[in-house]
Amino acid sequence: MQNEYKRTTPEEALKIYNQENRGKLKIIIGYAPGVGKTYAMLNEGNRRFKRGEDVVIGYVESHGRAETDKQIGELEIIPLKKVEFNKKVLDEMNTEAIIARKPSIALIDELAHTNVPGSKYRKRYEDVEELLKNGINVISTLNIQHLESLNDVVRQITGIAVRETIPDHIVEKADEVIVVDITPDALQNRLQRGNVYDLEKVPQALKNFFRKGNLNALRELALRQTAEEVDEDLEEYMKEHGIKDNWSTVERVMVSISPSVSAKKLIRRGARIAKRYKCEWIVVSVNCTHRFAPKLTLKDKQVLHNYFQLAKQLGAETVTLTGKSVSGELLKFAEERHITQIIIGHSTRTKLETIFRGSTVVKLLKKAKNIELHVIPNEK
Repeated sequence: MQNEYKRTTPEEALKIYNQENRGKLKIIIGYAPGVGKTYAMLNEGNRRFKRGEDVVIGYVESHGRAETDKQIGELEIIPLKKVEFNKKVLDEMNTEAIIARKPSIALIDELAHTNVPGSKYRKRYEDVEELLKNGINVISTLNIQHLESLNDVVRQITGIAVRETIPDHIVEKADEVIVVDITPDALQNRLQRGNVYDLEKVPQALKNFFRKGNLNALRELALRQTAEEVDEDLEEYMKEHGIKDNWSTVERVMVSISPSVSAKKLIRRGARIAKRYKCEWIVVSVNCTHRFAPKLTLKDKQVLHNYFQLAKQLGAETVTLTGKSVSGELLKFAEERHITQIIIGHSTRTKLETIFRGSTVVKLLKKAKNIELHVIPNEK
């Protein structure tokens, strides 16, 4: 009863107040310059402005693209501030002026931008964070290659080291993430028409960053990132609403192994299936505490450790579960992680063990709901 009527502390009340009064962040992601991120941001700003919302442009970089410039329309532009650096005067977004103006929505291009040395913050996303704290909603843009976790991948694909990056948690904590997508062919056509860069730069761009292979790979990264954000939102929704059914919107593969010699075969099968679907996969071992279950020897534990190492090398997550029922633990874990496919070997239990404990495979076949079960023959 005491907990039920416990008073909110001043610190807790302040935290609640700040959360309720914090602005919302929407990020528009693209896979390359020229796909239409800034256009989409301005277009949405104009739609909201025409509905009566107070919208301003905090920063926009149109790169001289006529169609993008047209989208500015009647939107108010907050004047940029002048920052002196190395005897040059440079323009930067005026965060203080935006806060003083207190619009409902600020449109801020190029979220990964690095500010001029001497600015209050080093990175533009930090300025955006201050706007959000002041209750201003922000719509911003980002190219997928600027995500910190993808830095090495992008360099491998394009051969270009991206120096301006932002922490992944900025995107993960955003209230809304959308992707602006066009095909690589359409982007190359846009480039060749001079809609992205000046025409004299086009031949070099097509040979380097804008090669079709690069664009396809970057496009997949952008679509996959957005899909992951949607998947996390769906998972949170299902938890909040107590939905335990597997909706199978995304494939997830679980491989159940034991110290059996067949485990390598199961792991490799899981790797192939995961590669086919380009999906998350997990290799699971159950430490069974049933009184009739054989105890793992030191050798068994070392064998499982080696199998887990192989799984990790092939890109899997590895998990050890503990419980009295192997099938029960597998089903519980499959439900928690929304597994869509389970790979397991034929039972290695003796007839006597099967009489006392039943068959894990049979139990899974009976109880696994909306999950495909792959039963793989054991090695002889």
